[in-house]
Amino acid sequence: MEVKMESGWKSRLKEEFEKDYFIRLTDFVREEYKRTTVYPPGSLIFNAFNLCPFDRVKAVIIGQDPYHGPGQAHGLCFSVRDGTEFPPSLINIFREIEDDLGIARPKSGDLTRWAEQGVLLLNATLTVRAHLAGSHQKKGWEEFTDCAISKLNSEKEHLVFFLWGAYAQKKGESIDRSRHLVLESVHPSPLSASRGFFGNRHFSRCNDYLEQNGIEPVNWQ
Repeated sequence: MEVKMESGWKSRLKEEFEKDYFIRLTDFVREEYKRTTVYPPGSLIFNAFNLCPFDRVKAVIIGQDPYHGPGQAHGLCFSVRDGTEFPPSLINIFREIEDDLGIARPKSGDLTRWAEQGVLLLNATLTVRAHLAGSHQKKGWEEFTDCAISKLNSEKEHLVFFLWGAYAQKKGESIDRSRHLVLESVHPSPLSASRGFFGNRHFSRCNDYLEQNGIEPVNWQ
């Protein structure tokens, strides 16, 4: 099937598009969009890849699945469109950035500005049915995003992987710690943030590592 995606990613993932699991996945997703409300809009399913070309990736934040409320999801994990109330996890991310780097909480929760600097904001599952968290899990997206992570792991060096919570940590188990920096903590959700997300200093640690390896740090504003 024809997938519209940034050319660097597409050349590395094109074999996935022909596999049985991906054909079943696209049939399922297409049917879901026809008969119910699904997020993000179809044109933004691969937004994380299109805003952050393979050759420009310097950091990866792994989420689980898209926000399932109206007007929130636009293909970048943890990010919301302008005009949308900040979800609790995003508020906690901004709070840690402020504590870590002294950057005041921004007015916009749209993290496109991070993606365009080389931060891949990758959900493990790229679609979700409205108001039903996890409804598109175990349909094939996880295998596809595992492949994307594997390509980054093997073809690039000195990436920073942010693995927040048990789900992301399990997904990142195979990352080569001798080639990349892996930052792990509990999830920024209000249920867990006070048990080790606050104070993890992941954002400054990321930038220190990038600079040590001659890579432009991320402006986390």
